[in-house]
Amino acid sequence: MNSQSVAGLLGAIVASIVMVVAIAYGPIGQYGKPAKPASLQQPAPALQPVPATPAPRGPVIREVPN
Repeated sequence: MNSQSVAGLLGAIVASIVMVVAIAYGPIGQYGKPAKPASLQQPAPALQPVPATPAPRGPVIREVPN
């Protein structure tokens, strides 16, 4: 047996273990999962009104070269 055949055999064993674990812990799609209950939409809370003009800012101080 050369190293390539041993690696192929070990790869097949690891792949089969991964597939068994994946099927055991997480069925693909909706199969095996409980149906989701229908959720009722609740009205959105009242939003605060946005002020029309921004708040006044302080004076702008700029450095002027001499």
